[in-house]
Amino acid sequence: MASILASVGRRAFSQMTNTGKVTAGSVAGFRYSPRSFIHPSTAAVVPATMLIRHKIAQFSTTSGVQYASKGRPGPGEGFQVNFVLQDGEEISLQAHEGESLLDVAWANDIDIEGACEASLACSTCHLILDENSYSKLEEPTDEENDMLDLAFGLTDTSRLGCQVLMSKELDGVVAKIPTVTRNAQL
Repeated sequence: MASILASVGRRAFSQMTNTGKVTAGSVAGFRYSPRSFIHPSTAAVVPATMLIRHKIAQFSTTSGVQYASKGRPGPGEGFQVNFVLQDGEEISLQAHEGESLLDVAWANDIDIEGACEASLACSTCHLILDENSYSKLEEPTDEENDMLDLAFGLTDTSRLGCQVLMSKELDGVVAKIPTVTRNAQL
């Protein structure tokens, strides 16, 4: 259920970023609207909430709303982010100041799961940064380190994409997406 909600969240985020609104749709048999999900087998209407770490959290598209009004930055208008995909393909994108690498990926249909919706409860947005960019970041928090310990293929320059926020210092960052992720939500 959580992965389906994460898929709906990614789709809603993408819609907010591209159109400024969330419309109804379907993911894995679940029909959804901005306020509810309809379970495919029971046809029960489920409010748009999800269970995270034993607490009910209201489904949110805050990040999408924040950047939807700005639109995506064009070439030279934002900070450059270079993603290296699992197959080695490199994609260069532009990001807003303060936007997380996970948000940049989702807004541009880069395949990073982010199962916990950036609540720092999983390691599925694990990225491997270039050494130069990594050295410009503050040390990861204890909570981020706890989640990184669960990541497959951990390196000395590993960070969670939801915790790396774009700034002038990170302009040109190279973020490699590991070939495998481990969804070990708590």
